[in-house]
Amino acid sequence: MKTKVGVFFGGKTTEHEISVISAIQAIGYIDREKYDVIPVYITKSNEFYVGDKIGDISSYTNIPALLKESQRVIMVNDEGKVKLIKYPQKMFGKAFYDYIDVAFPIVHGTNVEDGTLQGFLQMMGVPYVGCDVLSSAVGMDKYVMKTVLKDNDIPVLDCKCYTADQYDAHTDALVDEIEKEIGYPVIVKPVNLGSSIGISKADDRNELYASLETAFAYATKVLIERAVQNLKEINCSVLGDYSGAEASECEEPVSSDKILTFAEKYIGDGSSKGAKGGVKSSPSGSKGMATLKRKIPADITSEQRDTVRKMAVDAFKVLGCSGVSRIDFMMDTATGEIWLNEINTIPGSLSFYLWEPVGVKYTELLSRMISLSLKREREQENITFSFDSNVLQGVKLGGGAKGAKGSKM
Repeated sequence: MKTKVGVFFGGKTTEHEISVISAIQAIGYIDREKYDVIPVYITKSNEFYVGDKIGDISSYTNIPALLKESQRVIMVNDEGKVKLIKYPQKMFGKAFYDYIDVAFPIVHGTNVEDGTLQGFLQMMGVPYVGCDVLSSAVGMDKYVMKTVLKDNDIPVLDCKCYTADQYDAHTDALVDEIEKEIGYPVIVKPVNLGSSIGISKADDRNELYASLETAFAYATKVLIERAVQNLKEINCSVLGDYSGAEASECEEPVSSDKILTFAEKYIGDGSSKGAKGGVKSSPSGSKGMATLKRKIPADITSEQRDTVRKMAVDAFKVLGCSGVSRIDFMMDTATGEIWLNEINTIPGSLSFYLWEPVGVKYTELLSRMISLSLKREREQENITFSFDSNVLQGVKLGGGAKGAKGSKM
């Protein structure tokens, strides 16, 4: 009997549409001899929808029409099975839609990739692919991530982190501090977003004010760090878990000297139609994100490649990651210094284009990710999460509390 895999995508996030592309792309390459696939679309209101057209990329040109033709569901853990139940339930007719054995979140950004969806799936009692709640949350918060990595001797740039309240109350003093402790040019970024959203470079005081305003429009906390001169970006993916992980080939995004924009990363005609009308970008020809130019392998020495790949695996393990992540690095070509920039715990296109050069096809990559989720579930089954005691017997609360009706709080 095949394992039923629910692929979850979308959600209340600024990277909603990118999640749709990544997920439907992956759905086309999951091994159908091993797995039955149920696409589960999460709306921007966090409602779950299933149906025949949910896995068809062409349907997303008119989402309201798609939802009218689809079925909203809720998840219920019943008799050891995680079931998808039709909602709202009708007086007549079958409420049960289907069940899933494994959840495969292919989501990007705040409210989904940051441990929120992972926590929900964990409470539902369904094995899920990828990082757990803690590693997802730490990976999403750039400041927390940096502190953990720095404490484990993985090189990162020094930074400052500020809240919106601090900025509103002491704007000029905050800018003075940045100028004194970091200096220009600086990079300003929301602490918990990806896809270059809200990120900008400031070369002087006026630009710094504008950059802070932009970043705080997307987050309540922002990160400021110096801009690396003579910058070369290098990305590397890692597959595995705490007990064993391996690195992919390295890539070098080709950008000019500016920060890649959201449009440069994602918008363009880089795909072809696959099974059932869905996007199925050819793993042998596609490089993932639509219009982003990249060099694979990266134009670096073998020693630098070894350094990046080892640092990527070390960071992956330190952060407690699982599945596939992409880790981005910065190098100063004048000095040869390399710093870890950030981790993407669920990278766009699942970084399949970085695995093909080392002999791992997309279908194999997805199967290995699913296997890792089942391995974690087996390990969790050996851990005790409950403890029987008589602590509640004879408990009397002060104030004569006798439950909701008799309580005097």
